Amino acid sequence: MRVGVLVSGTGTILEAILEADLPVVLVAADRPCRGLEIARRAGIATELVERSAFGGFGDRFDRERYTRELVKVLEAHRVDLVAMAGFGTIVSKELHDAYPGRILNTHPALLPAFPGWHAVADALEAGVEVTGCTVHLATLETDAGPVLAQEEVPVVPGDTVESLHERIKETERRLYPMTLRRVIEQMDAERGSDANLADRAWR
Repeated sequence: MRVGVLVSGTGTILEAILEADLPVVLVAADRPCRGLEIARRAGIATELVERSAFGGFGDRFDRERYTRELVKVLEAHRVDLVAMAGFGTIVSKELHDAYPGRILNTHPALLPAFPGWHAVADALEAGVEVTGCTVHLATLETDAGPVLAQEEVPVVPGDTVESLHERIKETERRLYPMTLRRVIEQMDAERGSDANLADRAWR
């Protein structure tokens, strides 16, 4: 099993994945970031597929062309399973076609509650007593894929977006590698089957 991790930022989730000794063969990023440095120090191949070469972060961004290039990079490294770890670019259909049911993501809320980029702030604004972390299969519809694992994180009096998000991240750094390992073990056990993760029942 060969895992490719997609990053955009500080790489703390990537660090947790590497500390869990999972079979990561590639770390790819959409911008220069600490995550690439972490991978290089660990002796893992890195690729920078920078958005600036595809129109940057505005309306001129060519999502389809960017996604095609990202797929080429993943396939060149013979990646079997894709793990998004704080990846800040929404990809187009071509990646999902190339890796059907084999793209995982983590989200700082108990999906389907609070999808989107501002999940932690939305949870605080809603006044909920509990939020959490979700590991799910990524689909074309953002934050709507099948849930693989969830864990609750309580909201405490005086919480800010920053303090709550940090506690969620602590949970995320434990839950995501654990879920990745479970997925990898099941995929290895079913190697040669035509089934993908989206076709399986998760308990």
